[in-house]
Amino acid sequence: MLFTIGDLHLSFETDKPMDVFGPEWDDHITKLLRGFETVGAEDTTVICGDLTWGMDLAGCLEDFKFIDGLPGRKIILKGNHDYWWSTASAAKKFFGENNINSIEILNNNCFFYENTAICGTRGWLCPNENPAPHDKKIMDREIGRLEASLKCAGDAERKIVFLHYPPIFGKFYAAGMIDVMERYGVHECYYGHIHGSGRQLAFEGADRGISYKLISADHLRFKPLRVV
Repeated sequence: MLFTIGDLHLSFETDKPMDVFGPEWDDHITKLLRGFETVGAEDTTVICGDLTWGMDLAGCLEDFKFIDGLPGRKIILKGNHDYWWSTASAAKKFFGENNINSIEILNNNCFFYENTAICGTRGWLCPNENPAPHDKKIMDREIGRLEASLKCAGDAERKIVFLHYPPIFGKFYAAGMIDVMERYGVHECYYGHIHGSGRQLAFEGADRGISYKLISADHLRFKPLRVV
């Protein structure tokens, strides 16, 4: 089976308790372990960013060991709080040096679960009517990364996109991101990033032929969502 969840916000080596963000986060490590009991050794889970609060790879070792110890194969992508991220190659090297074998990185590439293509990128803030040049530059780069990922999927009949940032939030649309998904025949998109009261503005449902679902950990009650 293929599952997804986002925003684990681990902090085994940093002083960043998540319960300051509300009672839902009390003892969230135990809740995650309980939630992953539904995932088997042959399953795959896509984790949509904000994995750890660590500032560099060395400071994330225990967090990645925790993820590695969760059942099955894990495919990760970058979130806005993943400050440890420099390059995918650096992370792969770090994983290899520390015997972390079940984590793969979604970045300008794609993976497959049976006949389903797993595509995605971090994304960026949904632009308002007058986005700053800096934000437009980052969004354009993320759109390019999403297209590169979808190109890697080739002629796969089912392409699923996983993002960290929502492509629709309130009245705002990441139009370029959505255009790419439409062009490549994507009908499912899963995203994280949104927590607490912000979830009231998170779009879940169908728009222009694409179904959207928020999968941040607190929104899922810390239990990975089955996708396939």
